[in-house]
Amino acid sequence: MKLAVIGNLTLLLGIFVVSGCTVFPNPEPPRVMDLALPATTHQAVQESPLSLRVDTPYASEPFNSTRILAKPTPWEFRAYDNVRWRDTVPVVIRDSLVEALRNSNAFAGVISDTSPADAELTLVSELTAFHAENPESAPQIVIALHMQLIHNRSRASVCSNNFRIVEPVPGTGIEEIIEGFSAAGGKLASSVIEWAKACDLPSHPERGQPRQP
Repeated sequence: MKLAVIGNLTLLLGIFVVSGCTVFPNPEPPRVMDLALPATTHQAVQESPLSLRVDTPYASEPFNSTRILAKPTPWEFRAYDNVRWRDTVPVVIRDSLVEALRNSNAFAGVISDTSPADAELTLVSELTAFHAENPESAPQIVIALHMQLIHNRSRASVCSNNFRIVEPVPGTGIEEIIEGFSAAGGKLASSVIEWAKACDLPSHPERGQPRQP
Protein backbone atom coordinates (compact mmCIF):
# COMPACT_ATOMS: atom_id res chain seq x y z
CA MET A 1 0.00 0.00 0.00
CA LYS A 2 2.77 2.41 0.92
CA LEU A 3 4.51 1.72 -2.37
CA ALA A 4 1.30 2.43 -4.26
CA VAL A 5 0.82 5.76 -2.44
CA ILE A 6 4.40 6.78 -3.13
CA GLY A 7 3.98 5.84 -6.77
CA ASN A 8 0.83 7.95 -7.08
CA LEU A 9 2.51 10.98 -5.48
CA THR A 10 5.46 10.60 -7.83
CA LEU A 11 3.12 10.49 -10.82
CA LEU A 12 1.24 13.61 -9.68
CA LEU A 13 4.49 15.47 -9.10
CA GLY A 14 5.64 14.53 -12.59
CA ILE A 15 2.40 15.87 -14.07
CA PHE A 16 2.86 19.20 -12.26
CA VAL A 17 6.47 19.53 -13.46
CA VAL A 18 5.63 18.69 -17.08
CA SER A 19 2.66 21.07 -17.19
CA GLY A 20 4.70 23.95 -15.73
CA CYS A 21 2.51 24.19 -12.62
CA THR A 22 3.72 24.39 -9.07
CA VAL A 23 2.23 23.44 -5.72
CA PHE A 24 3.73 26.59 -4.20
CA PRO A 25 1.73 29.85 -4.28
CA ASN A 26 2.83 32.43 -6.82
CA PRO A 27 4.47 35.53 -5.31
CA GLU A 28 2.49 38.76 -5.24
CA PRO A 29 3.15 40.92 -8.32
CA PRO A 30 5.48 43.86 -7.70
CA ARG A 31 4.18 47.39 -7.30
CA VAL A 32 4.30 49.24 -10.60
CA MET A 33 5.37 52.89 -10.50
CA ASP A 34 5.29 55.82 -12.90
CA LEU A 35 6.55 59.41 -12.93
CA ALA A 36 3.87 61.90 -11.88
CA LEU A 37 3.87 65.01 -14.03
CA PRO A 38 3.90 68.37 -12.22
CA ALA A 39 0.60 70.22 -11.89
CA THR A 40 2.01 73.10 -13.94
CA THR A 41 4.43 72.93 -16.87
CA HIS A 42 6.67 75.65 -18.27
CA GLN A 43 4.65 77.47 -20.94
CA ALA A 44 6.25 78.80 -24.09
CA VAL A 45 5.64 82.47 -24.86
CA GLN A 46 5.37 81.72 -28.59
CA GLU A 47 4.77 78.39 -30.27
CA SER A 48 7.35 77.26 -32.81
CA PRO A 49 5.86 76.34 -36.22
CA LEU A 50 8.05 73.21 -36.22
CA SER A 51 7.08 69.76 -35.03
CA LEU A 52 9.29 67.72 -32.72
CA ARG A 53 9.96 64.00 -32.50
CA VAL A 54 11.21 62.69 -29.13
CA ASP A 55 13.39 59.59 -29.46
CA THR A 56 13.67 57.07 -26.65
CA PRO A 57 16.91 57.90 -24.79
CA TYR A 58 19.82 55.56 -25.32
CA ALA A 59 20.82 53.81 -22.10
CA SER A 60 23.11 50.94 -21.17
CA GLU A 61 22.80 48.60 -18.19
CA PRO A 62 21.52 49.01 -15.55
CA PHE A 63 19.42 51.98 -16.75
CA ASN A 64 17.72 50.19 -19.68
CA SER A 65 15.53 48.05 -17.43
CA THR A 66 12.40 48.44 -15.29
CA ARG A 67 14.34 48.27 -12.02
CA ILE A 68 14.15 51.20 -9.60
CA LEU A 69 17.78 51.77 -8.73
CA ALA A 70 19.67 52.97 -5.70
CA LYS A 71 23.40 53.65 -5.45
CA PRO A 72 24.53 53.25 -1.82
CA THR A 73 28.22 53.58 -2.75
CA PRO A 74 30.03 55.12 -5.74
CA TRP A 75 30.77 51.64 -7.13
CA GLU A 76 27.55 49.69 -6.53
CA PHE A 77 23.95 49.68 -7.76
CA ARG A 78 21.07 47.96 -6.00
CA ALA A 79 17.41 47.55 -6.95
CA TYR A 80 14.44 48.18 -4.65
CA ASP A 81 12.57 44.97 -3.85
CA ASN A 82 8.99 44.24 -4.97
CA VAL A 83 8.65 47.40 -7.02
CA ARG A 84 9.44 48.40 -10.61
CA TRP A 85 8.80 51.09 -13.22
CA ARG A 86 5.80 50.52 -15.50
CA ASP A 87 8.20 50.20 -18.47
CA THR A 88 11.91 50.50 -19.04
CA VAL A 89 13.46 53.70 -17.69
CA PRO A 90 14.18 55.20 -21.17
CA VAL A 91 10.53 54.71 -22.21
CA VAL A 92 9.27 56.25 -18.95
CA ILE A 93 11.50 59.30 -19.51
CA ARG A 94 10.48 59.60 -23.18
CA ASP A 95 6.77 59.50 -22.37
CA SER A 96 7.20 62.05 -19.58
CA LEU A 97 9.05 64.45 -21.91
CA VAL A 98 6.49 64.01 -24.69
CA GLU A 99 3.60 64.87 -22.39
CA ALA A 100 5.39 67.85 -20.83
CA LEU A 101 6.40 69.24 -24.24
CA ARG A 102 2.84 68.88 -25.51
CA ASN A 103 1.46 70.68 -22.47
CA SER A 104 3.99 73.50 -22.91
CA ASN A 105 2.73 74.47 -26.40
CA ALA A 106 6.35 75.05 -27.36
CA PHE A 107 6.05 73.27 -30.72
CA ALA A 108 3.38 72.89 -33.37
CA GLY A 109 3.34 69.16 -32.70
CA VAL A 110 5.15 66.67 -30.49
CA ILE A 111 5.34 62.95 -31.25
CA SER A 112 7.36 60.00 -29.98
CA ASP A 113 9.54 57.65 -32.03
CA THR A 114 6.66 55.14 -32.11
CA SER A 115 4.65 57.44 -34.38
CA PRO A 116 4.78 57.02 -38.18
CA ALA A 117 4.30 60.77 -38.66
CA ASP A 118 7.02 63.13 -39.87
CA ALA A 119 8.61 65.96 -37.89
CA GLU A 120 11.11 68.72 -38.65
CA LEU A 121 13.18 68.19 -35.49
CA THR A 122 14.22 65.21 -33.37
CA LEU A 123 15.26 65.25 -29.73
CA VAL A 124 17.89 62.56 -29.15
CA SER A 125 19.49 61.82 -25.80
CA GLU A 126 21.77 59.54 -23.83
CA LEU A 127 20.86 58.61 -20.25
CA THR A 128 23.74 58.22 -17.79
CA ALA A 129 22.00 58.48 -14.40
CA PHE A 130 18.54 57.70 -13.05
CA HIS A 131 18.88 56.51 -9.49
CA ALA A 132 18.72 57.37 -5.79
CA GLU A 133 22.02 58.11 -4.06
CA ASN A 134 22.63 57.66 -0.30
CA PRO A 135 19.31 55.76 -0.07
CA GLU A 136 19.60 54.84 3.62
CA SER A 137 20.71 58.16 5.14
CA ALA A 138 20.20 61.32 3.05
CA PRO A 139 18.66 60.16 -0.24
CA GLN A 140 18.71 62.30 -3.34
CA ILE A 141 17.56 61.55 -6.87
CA VAL A 142 20.05 61.99 -9.70
CA ILE A 143 19.02 62.22 -13.36
CA ALA A 144 21.62 62.93 -16.05
CA LEU A 145 21.18 63.12 -19.83
CA HIS A 146 23.09 64.47 -22.79
CA MET A 147 20.62 65.90 -25.33
CA GLN A 148 20.75 67.09 -28.92
CA LEU A 149 18.18 68.69 -31.19
CA ILE A 150 18.60 67.37 -34.73
CA HIS A 151 17.28 69.03 -37.88
CA ASN A 152 15.83 66.04 -39.70
CA ARG A 153 16.27 67.23 -43.29
CA SER A 154 19.94 68.23 -42.97
CA ARG A 155 20.73 65.86 -40.03
CA ALA A 156 22.66 68.75 -38.50
CA SER A 157 22.75 69.28 -34.75
CA VAL A 158 20.86 72.48 -33.94
CA CYS A 159 22.03 72.58 -30.33
CA SER A 160 23.13 70.26 -27.52
CA ASN A 161 23.32 70.35 -23.74
CA ASN A 162 24.05 68.25 -20.67
CA PHE A 163 21.33 68.07 -18.02
CA ARG A 164 21.93 66.93 -14.45
CA ILE A 165 19.12 67.14 -11.92
CA VAL A 166 19.75 66.48 -8.21
CA GLU A 167 16.61 66.37 -6.05
CA PRO A 168 16.80 65.86 -2.24
CA VAL A 169 14.30 63.39 -0.77
CA PRO A 170 12.95 63.93 2.78
CA GLY A 171 12.70 60.22 3.65
CA THR A 172 13.88 56.74 2.74
CA GLY A 173 10.49 55.07 2.08
CA ILE A 174 9.72 53.93 -1.46
CA GLU A 175 6.80 56.37 -1.74
CA GLU A 176 9.10 59.28 -0.90
CA ILE A 177 11.72 57.97 -3.32
CA ILE A 178 9.17 57.83 -6.16
CA GLU A 179 7.93 61.32 -5.29
CA GLY A 180 11.56 62.45 -5.53
CA PHE A 181 11.91 60.85 -8.97
CA SER A 182 8.73 62.64 -10.09
CA ALA A 183 9.95 66.01 -8.78
CA ALA A 184 13.30 65.53 -10.50
CA GLY A 185 11.55 64.48 -13.71
CA GLY A 186 9.42 67.62 -13.61
CA LYS A 187 12.50 69.82 -13.22
CA LEU A 188 14.18 67.99 -16.08
CA ALA A 189 11.17 68.54 -18.35
CA SER A 190 11.03 72.27 -17.53
CA SER A 191 14.77 72.65 -18.19
CA VAL A 192 14.50 70.82 -21.52
CA ILE A 193 11.58 72.99 -22.65
CA GLU A 194 13.40 76.24 -21.81
CA TRP A 195 16.56 74.99 -23.52
CA ALA A 196 14.77 73.80 -26.66
CA LYS A 197 12.98 77.13 -27.08
CA ALA A 198 16.26 79.01 -26.66
CA CYS A 199 17.91 77.05 -29.49
CA ASP A 200 18.44 78.77 -32.82
CA LEU A 201 15.62 76.92 -34.57
CA PRO A 202 14.65 77.36 -38.24
CA SER A 203 11.79 79.83 -38.49
CA HIS A 204 9.60 77.81 -40.86
CA PRO A 205 8.94 74.17 -41.70
CA GLU A 206 10.72 72.82 -44.76
CA ARG A 207 8.27 70.11 -45.74
CA GLY A 208 7.64 69.88 -49.46
CA GLN A 209 10.89 71.61 -50.40
CA PRO A 210 13.28 69.64 -52.63
CA ARG A 211 16.15 67.95 -50.83
CA GLN A 212 19.51 69.51 -51.62
CA PRO A 213 21.94 67.16 -53.46
